[in-house]
Amino acid sequence: MQQTFENFKLNKQLLNAIEEAGYSVPTEIQQKAITPILAGQDIMGVAQTGTGKTAAFVLPILMKLKYAQGQDARALILSPTRELAMQIEENIQTFSKYLDLRTVVLYGGLGPKTQIENLEKGVDIIVATPGRFLDLYLEGHINVKSLKFLVMDEADKMMDMGFISKLHRILEVVPRKRQNLLFSATMGELVRKIAGDFLAFPTVIEVSEQATPASTVSQRVYFVPNQKTKLNLLQHLLKDDESFHRLIVFCKTRTVADNVFAFLERKYGKDQVRVIHANKGQNTRINSINAFKEGNIRILVATDVAARGLDVSNVSHVINFEVPIVTEDYVHRIGRTGRAFNSGDAITFCNDAEKYYFRKIEKLMRQSVDVAPLPDEVFIEETPYFERQAIAKEIDIQKRKEDPDFKGAFHEKKFAIKQKEAKASQRASGFKSNKQGPKTSTKRNYRTK
Repeated sequence: MQQTFENFKLNKQLLNAIEEAGYSVPTEIQQKAITPILAGQDIMGVAQTGTGKTAAFVLPILMKLKYAQGQDARALILSPTRELAMQIEENIQTFSKYLDLRTVVLYGGLGPKTQIENLEKGVDIIVATPGRFLDLYLEGHINVKSLKFLVMDEADKMMDMGFISKLHRILEVVPRKRQNLLFSATMGELVRKIAGDFLAFPTVIEVSEQATPASTVSQRVYFVPNQKTKLNLLQHLLKDDESFHRLIVFCKTRTVADNVFAFLERKYGKDQVRVIHANKGQNTRINSINAFKEGNIRILVATDVAARGLDVSNVSHVINFEVPIVTEDYVHRIGRTGRAFNSGDAITFCNDAEKYYFRKIEKLMRQSVDVAPLPDEVFIEETPYFERQAIAKEIDIQKRKEDPDFKGAFHEKKFAIKQKEAKASQRASGFKSNKQGPKTSTKRNYRTK
């Protein structure tokens, strides 16, 4: 028999909000996590992105808090990025539609004045990035004595972003008696360490094998020699505007993201494409994400700042213009499509220097990705000298990682050039001394005299 949300014995207000939001069948993580959370257990959940884990912890917390009470927060949800914090807060607003609960979201990138004012009005749930939460706590704007729940969402990303010391500081100040929930897409060493400090005898919920992409996402990779050819391939794929109706293009760096955006903007116009990365102002990023969510723009170009917490339904494709160096980020990127039982496509463009990282990604996922041939219509550009050099240098670094004794093509080339120069100089000096020997010696004799 298929499980429904009514099986969790949630109150009528929550069930009405869930139904109005269009949810009827709980996802696997929701089926496994909601009941133990309602029973007061500490949870360590390992679930890939796009599986509905936000609702898996938000719904039982709302059920247990029920209504506004006192002045201080009773639940603290920590998120690695402001985008994810805003996404969680949006979920809370959706599900607490008929509940009298007050939520405040705290993140950096803009002045804290409004956030402080919201806290002073009274709060039940705080959703925050670790840095901004600590700042406002240390300034005396947050009282943690009433905390009953502490949630760490996307714990692996928090570790990648270097939040471990801030998280330990938060663990020092919050009450010892509380319910702890930790969710992560992958379970690396640092996540295990914080989990050990954070959780005592947790119930472990693993929805699928670690770092496996959602089964609704089909994947393929194109081996492309250089950036210009990648742009040609991207343009070729986007001709099919019926299939590629809403897509995210991921880049490693802001510079590449800006270049890809400029290229797409020239081709498709300002009203079709936006770019988000760490250099963009907070309001610009929020407006771009909202425009994409509402279907007002077709293409969103982004760095990994948007790889998590960007919950947009019906994203048809994720295109990895560049292969991420942090292998787990691949799973998070492609998790932006194929969400909530929908199907999606993930396409990766990979040059010779990126093959090393792509092999690591396949190893992490324990599956190989189909290689697609470059379409005949895609013009293959010649790789410029500087890009050839950069690729060769990167391949040398990779080989050195695998074999510390490897000297590298660059090293060998330089050595060969130096040897050549030394021989040439020896020949030249030998020839010079033979030719000018007598004169030099006469000069020397003259000087000694």
